[in-house]
This record gives sequence, C-alpha cells and structure tokens, in this order.
Amino acid sequence: MDLKPTKPLSGFIELLPSQQRCFDYCAARMLDVLRRAGFSMLDLPAIERAEVLTDKDNWDEIETQMFLFQKGDTKMGLRYDGTVGLSRYVAGHLNDLVFPFRASQFSKRYRGERAQRGRYREFYQMDMDIMGINSLSTNYDAEIISVISSALDSVSEFIGPNIVLVGSRPFWDALFDYLELDAAQKKAVFVLIDKKDKMGDEDFSEGLKDALNNTGKENVIKSVFTAGYETFANKSEKLGAAIAELTDFMKLLDGMGVKNAKIDLSIARGLAYYTGLVFEFKLINHPELGTAAGGGRYADLAGKFSKTKIIGVGAAIGFSRIFASMLENNQIDLSRFANPVDVAVLVMGNNNVAYASRVVNALRDSGIVAVSYLDTDKKFKNQIEYADKIGARFSMIIGDDEVAKNVVALKNMESGNQETVSVADAIKELNK
Repeated sequence: MDLKPTKPLSGFIELLPSQQRCFDYCAARMLDVLRRAGFSMLDLPAIERAEVLTDKDNWDEIETQMFLFQKGDTKMGLRYDGTVGLSRYVAGHLNDLVFPFRASQFSKRYRGERAQRGRYREFYQMDMDIMGINSLSTNYDAEIISVISSALDSVSEFIGPNIVLVGSRPFWDALFDYLELDAAQKKAVFVLIDKKDKMGDEDFSEGLKDALNNTGKENVIKSVFTAGYETFANKSEKLGAAIAELTDFMKLLDGMGVKNAKIDLSIARGLAYYTGLVFEFKLINHPELGTAAGGGRYADLAGKFSKTKIIGVGAAIGFSRIFASMLENNQIDLSRFANPVDVAVLVMGNNNVAYASRVVNALRDSGIVAVSYLDTDKKFKNQIEYADKIGARFSMIIGDDEVAKNVVALKNMESGNQETVSVADAIKELNK
C-alpha cells in the first residue's frame, strides 16, 4: 500500500512542540494586554454565508481570494479577515452592546491566494476594534495605536523594537480634490501611493505619468514626499483641516507615551475600508516581515447589515506573519521552551499505578508540570532515558518500597543526586 503524504498543504503551518509553546506564550502575553485594556474577546464563526463575505455574485472572480463551498442551496465561505464577521455581529446585536464597544479576536483566517514567504493560506490574526454609533473621537484611534504598541512591546524580547507609521486618507482626499482629479485618477494614484515603498521613485514617477498625464499635478503629488505635507496647509480648507488633524494626532500619541510614531503619507492601506487616519507597525530588526500590524478608521462598519451608522477604528496584528515566519527561520531562541516538564514520574510495576496517580494529581494541583510514564513493564533504564529525553528537571521513582512507606524517590536529573522524601517535601523541592 502506498503511504499518504505527511507534509501539510502549501501555505498551512505546523510547528514543533517547542515552537508551539513559544507561539502560545507570546499570544497569551499580547492577549493579556488587550484584556487589561478592556477589550471583549469574541469567538465568531469561521464559516459565513457567501453573501456576507462578499458583495460579488461571480464566484469565479473571487474564488482565488476565498475558500468557498456550497451545502444544499447555501453558499458559504471561510472567513478571510475579522472585520466582515464583526460587522455582522455588531449589526445583529446593536441592542445588546454598550457603545463605544471594544472587541478583540484571535482566530484563524483563510485565504485562497498563492502561498509565499510570510503569507499563508491559514493563519492567526489578532484583531482589536473600537466602535461607536454615529460618531467616534479620534482619541480612540490613538488608543488603538497605544494598545498595539504595548502588545508588541510585551514580546519585544523575541521580536525587538517596533515603529508605527501614520498616514492620512483625509489628506490625500483633500489634495486630490484640490488637484481636481476624477474618480478613476484618484483610485489609480491611491494604488501607487500604497505601493510606493516597494516601487522606488522612478517607477512611482512613471506610474503617476500613466495615471495623470499632467506634469504639474504629478510634481505636486511627488512634492508631498520631498517638500513635506505641511507646505499644503494654506492651499484649501480641507487640506488645512487634514493637516491640523494629523499634526494634533501625533502630539496626542506622544502625550500618551507612544514615542515610536512618525508620519509617513505613503501609508494608504485598503482602499475599500479606510476613510480616516491609517497606520502600520514595522519591526525594526525584521524589515523582511513587512507590516507587523496595521489598521485605521472606517466611516461605516456595518453599512450592508444595518441602517444604523457604526463608525469604528480597528487594527490587526499579523500574528502568524510575525511568529510563524520567525520560528520557521530559527530567529527566536527556543531554549527556554525546550524543557517544559518539571518532573517525570516513573512507575515500577503495574500495582503501583494507583499510588503514583495520586502523587501526580498532588503535584499538578500544586502547579507542578508532571508527566507519568505508565509503561510499567519497561526497565528502569528505559524509563530514566525517557525522563532525560523530555528534559525533565527531576524524575520521581515510585516502586514497591516507596508505596509501602508512602514516600517517593526524587532524582535531580542535572546533578544526579537522589533522595527519598515525603510527597509534601518533594513538592517543596520542585517548587523552588
């Protein structure tokens, strides 16, 4: 019989135990930051109706981006981000929630796009959103950035320092209106701005020429990145307002203790979502990972689900993009996660299993990580080798004599010292 493949599908992640322990540890640290910031953790369905996931009827056009399937007459798909499900959820529970509402999610997402380095088909993403009805102060935008900064800082020992780049969709909207660009030109230039850091100045200039065919307007847009955005403050009322908003926002971030922020107007992000300030976090020591987290303000979160206007600011941390990539490339020291076991309990003889199990329960109740080796017919040599292989700090040997005297034999696996002690004394030693 031919053996079936053991390698997972391309774009799907499998980690070794020590890698997974590091992954889980970092997730717990970051989620605790969100918890202490008052975000409610949501666990929304992984499967949504296709009509919820997309407004398009042509499946052929979107099947490369989503995993879609059909059961009976119902077309469904796996979630590709957290925003769509959150929009549906908030619209469906308007009367049950208190606004401004803080929501967080940490779950797997699925995208049908071609797998490549740092981009997976199945991946974890950590989301946070703050939503208000009809209005929402930009102070919340600053708080979202502050929370993300704290979350990333909580695992800086693994990923290093970070920087947040802040952009402004209102600035570009105002400048495009000032330049009298039509809708097609606005969209084309937005796409160019969003890709500017990857294109280089020459390709960016060529792209502007193709989109506008107007040297004067092209030079005005390029001057934003050379002369600075402040030079446009007196060009129009809208430009002045957008610049003032951005300037005040940076002062607010600084006042809130976010010292790693700077303005970068090449940050544009998703054209269909964002309508206000936008931002992206980068890892200074790992530029190859691209954007570690990003988000911004959206004017109408749940417009296709409710007539109530829900304004929000949200962001997502690319958790798998950061940690799976770094773990797969051995960029994190895993030595502290290699040996999670405090004690291996070795049972000599099947008639001693009941006593050993009571001892193990006492150890675990005391917060000690204890693993039982219950192949009682194996020789002591095999059992002690097992304790060594799993990296246990101690082995606890339980045979007929230990059971008769209601004690255990505790062996330090590093020094080799062994002593016979009571279970209570063993717990004290293991908790040192």
